[in-house]
Amino acid sequence: MSKIRAYVALTKPRVIELLLVTTVPAMILANKGFPNIFLVINVLIGGALSAASANSFNCYIDADIDKIMGRTKGRPLVTGELSKREALTFAYASGLISFLYLWVTAGWLSAVLSLSAILFYVLVYTLLLKRRTPQNIVWGGAAGAAPVLIGWAAVTQGLSVSAWLLFLLIFLWTPPHYWPLSMKYRDDYAAAGVPMLPVVRNPRIVGTQILLYSWAMVASSLLLIPAAGMGVIYSATAALFGFWFTIEATVLYVQSKRGNPESPMRLFHGSISYLTVLFLAVALDPLIHISFF
Repeated sequence: MSKIRAYVALTKPRVIELLLVTTVPAMILANKGFPNIFLVINVLIGGALSAASANSFNCYIDADIDKIMGRTKGRPLVTGELSKREALTFAYASGLISFLYLWVTAGWLSAVLSLSAILFYVLVYTLLLKRRTPQNIVWGGAAGAAPVLIGWAAVTQGLSVSAWLLFLLIFLWTPPHYWPLSMKYRDDYAAAGVPMLPVVRNPRIVGTQILLYSWAMVASSLLLIPAAGMGVIYSATAALFGFWFTIEATVLYVQSKRGNPESPMRLFHGSISYLTVLFLAVALDPLIHISFF
């Protein structure tokens, strides 16, 4: 059982959970109603395996810095619960299985998008950007935004403007989600030699960037209204929670101007709530559509 728990921990299950929260609503919106339940289940299985593969590769590559950081020193490669060979074998196997599984059950486009997300996260984010540039998490967000495209493609066998707007929304959400966490663990990242933005820039600049990305994120969420013909449920949710998020980002910005912010994790946790509620509205709007006219 301890070995199984170690493999589960290797996949970063809380990250997978957050990714899958966005997949089903994207599928419902693409179908303008609830899709075939077996297709949904298959996409969730394939998507979970894909994310597990990417996260396992990440743990394998970053084992040297994970042991330095307090937040990550309990991961199974650091504790010795798993060997690097076991982790690498699992990463390759889960990635291959996810690709084949999605190809058979959801179509070639979903499978290719899934594989592309793994390769981007591993090769571009983890290997190329993470230790070299403070823009690492910005571009790394593209991999985290891929599940909405995978789900959309499974339903329609194509990608529309609405699908790309959902992708853009999550892409823009990633920096104001992750940079507050980096603020809290700034010393850990500095010790590990990872140039996260709060490590290489002063708090005022970080707070400014978080606020700018928050505005852009909310704008993209509102663009979905005309693009996808969203009704009252989504529109009201996007407007109200978007306003709330920008207020929270502004509070963090004001604190950052004075020096190190007092509670950056408030926005981090708030960003998770924001994304969850917004995508719940994405799912409910086509099911209980209330139009403006």
